[in-house]
Amino acid sequence: MPLWKIYHPVDAFSAQDKRAMAERITSIYAQLPKFYVGVVFQEVSTDNFYIGGEPADDFVRIWVDHIARQFSEESMKGKFLKAVSRLLSPYLGERDLRWEMHVDETPFSLWSIEGLRPPLPDSVAEVRWKTDNRATAYAEGEGAPAG
Repeated sequence: MPLWKIYHPVDAFSAQDKRAMAERITSIYAQLPKFYVGVVFQEVSTDNFYIGGEPADDFVRIWVDHIARQFSEESMKGKFLKAVSRLLSPYLGERDLRWEMHVDETPFSLWSIEGLRPPLPDSVAEVRWKTDNRATAYAEGEGAPAG
């Protein structure tokens, strides 16, 4: 699961913008079942959003939780951040919105979906979850990596 929480000024994004951004964000995670990717847009009024002690009406804060996969190499972290910048630039930088983001990585073992522990990456069950785009029960051996 990557869960993206996007805190933004009121009316910064239209419904179409939000859908397009969510689709772009989901595309970054092509190796995962699509239903793993969640994006929450949270409007924050100027009187509730302060940067440096000053009201902010031009600032977007993005908080990403990664659980399904973690980055093991520094080079992958850099590539990910560059890809995010490219994908979101039309909605942020090109609109003169200041923004920042961070990514938290939670251990895979502390995650469940609908009461099920997700199958391991590249397992038979994960391939099925990706194909079906939903969580389903699986036999013990199906949750281990294929091979």
